[in-house]
Amino acid sequence: MSVQDVLSPFKAWKNLFRDPVTIADPLNDRPGAARYRGFHQNDLDKCIGCGTCEEICQNGAIDMVAELKIEQAEGDSGLRPRIDYGRCCWCALCVDVCMTGSLTMSNAYTWVDTDPEEFRFTPGVDKKDWDDAELGYHRPEGLHLTPMTRVEMREMEPEERVANFDEIVCGYSVGEALVEADRCVSCGLCVATCPAHMAIPDYIAAIRDQDYEHGLELLYDTNPFSQVCGRVCTHKCEDACSVGHEGEPIAIRWLKRHITENVPREKYMDIIGGTADDTGKKIAIIGAGPAGLTTAFDLVKMGHNITVFEAQAGPGGMARYGIPEYRMPYDDLDHEVSIITGMGVDIRYNMRVGQDISMDQLRQDYDAVLLSIGLHVGRSTRIKGTEHKDVLKAVDLLRDITNGVKVKVPKKIVVIGGGNVAMDIARSMARLQKQKYGKVDLTVIALEDLQHFMADPEEVKEAREEGIEILDARGPQEIVLTKGGRISGLRTWKVTSIFDDQGRFAPSYDESDEMLHKANMVIEAIGQASDVSLLGEDLTEALDWNRGRLSVDAEGRTSQSWLWAAGDCVHGPDIIHAVADGHVVADSINAALNEQEEADAKD
Repeated sequence: MSVQDVLSPFKAWKNLFRDPVTIADPLNDRPGAARYRGFHQNDLDKCIGCGTCEEICQNGAIDMVAELKIEQAEGDSGLRPRIDYGRCCWCALCVDVCMTGSLTMSNAYTWVDTDPEEFRFTPGVDKKDWDDAELGYHRPEGLHLTPMTRVEMREMEPEERVANFDEIVCGYSVGEALVEADRCVSCGLCVATCPAHMAIPDYIAAIRDQDYEHGLELLYDTNPFSQVCGRVCTHKCEDACSVGHEGEPIAIRWLKRHITENVPREKYMDIIGGTADDTGKKIAIIGAGPAGLTTAFDLVKMGHNITVFEAQAGPGGMARYGIPEYRMPYDDLDHEVSIITGMGVDIRYNMRVGQDISMDQLRQDYDAVLLSIGLHVGRSTRIKGTEHKDVLKAVDLLRDITNGVKVKVPKKIVVIGGGNVAMDIARSMARLQKQKYGKVDLTVIALEDLQHFMADPEEVKEAREEGIEILDARGPQEIVLTKGGRISGLRTWKVTSIFDDQGRFAPSYDESDEMLHKANMVIEAIGQASDVSLLGEDLTEALDWNRGRLSVDAEGRTSQSWLWAAGDCVHGPDIIHAVADGHVVADSINAALNEQEEADAKD
């Protein structure tokens, strides 16, 4: 026996007065460390159900499930993550990737239950003791698994662009598009928000895979105006983008455009596909805008014979005659229309229904008729002086500019309105002023304050860059004339409110805050209406209306069974909504024709 063996028992006495390291009740008396990764928590007020947590989980421990217990808001999928703790490895990647920071982990790590199903639950919905625990793992501040800023779109410089009508947006290069596409987390919230339900994550993935032909196929599955929407879509999908909760949303619109620019035009028809066998059915469509031509695109693919009657000399409707070429190059619009006509759709230009052919004749000669007549009539403020010849409507001027008609360009112009049409006509007239006088002298006044402008923020920003003055919260009161009867300006008052307590349009003003805006021309851009004179009195009376717009059922059918309506004349100005309408109406007309054929066969 060694000396060490003899002394060892005596050395143990030094621990006699120390606290024991064992815990009598380790299940209840031993909390995890402050940042321990324990059971999950989910803040339902922040969660949007984007599903990025499910996507990143390598163990398949997270399933997105529908939860009826939550109040679903816009941009919220209504789904919530259900965690399976038989699979979870507590890696916390789901917390790190969470777009809104709603998903966290408590420091609770012990839980005993005899029912294994209890270990699969939906945090935040299925209440747990640790729901309000402050300690645990949260995504570290400043940590982002995806880049927060989008790839900047290159544009023509303001001084250069204001002198011409060339397209101002340059488009992404392949390298730029790849970087931007890599920011997408494939949550799919954009798909639900898009009126046409385009397969956005899938076509963005096609960019990452450099498979542009597959990307184009995906685009045209739901949108025959992808080149147009790649430029002028209202891109509500970007408002819903989950990446936008921690940074800038994905540039979905520009990525769509990028695909269309990277497939040779001669390949489009082969990628999009052909048509079914001829059904012998004939459909008349009034208006060659996005709604009418989307309907035509779908129906001709089904094998029906389509004739489109267009009052103007060119196709596109408001996309051509309401949007300037610096935003929407007409060559790209014409190419998309050529795809539709190439599939067999017959467009008859300069054919005004109600003059060159009647609605009654269309009803007799065709199996179904669609109205997609847009909003080509400008509204007026009706203030004193608006009957003057130099008080013009924005839609009329935009149409004249598109058609190459020479328009009057005075030195000082005032535009009334705060929407995209107001910005479009202001920027168009500014270009004409620049070309004629070498400078811009144009003011936009609007009832709304800047935070509530209907115009896209980028349009407002670009207008200001081009030298246009924008004054918000100003209400037009009178067109002021000189003694000789010429326009000298527009008198406005400060707006204090636009709506009354019941939410009705009833502007009120501070009359002591008055301004006189010098001008030789005033342009009204306060809204548009449809020209329904083509319908005639009897049909106009027979149809149902909703505040000046055609009233239709969920399938786009009017109160007259033979007549459908779609697009701006039903839902207001929005190209992607018009495309969505076209799909709905095409399916409805096709179903109605099939039902009629089955009924005739039984007879």
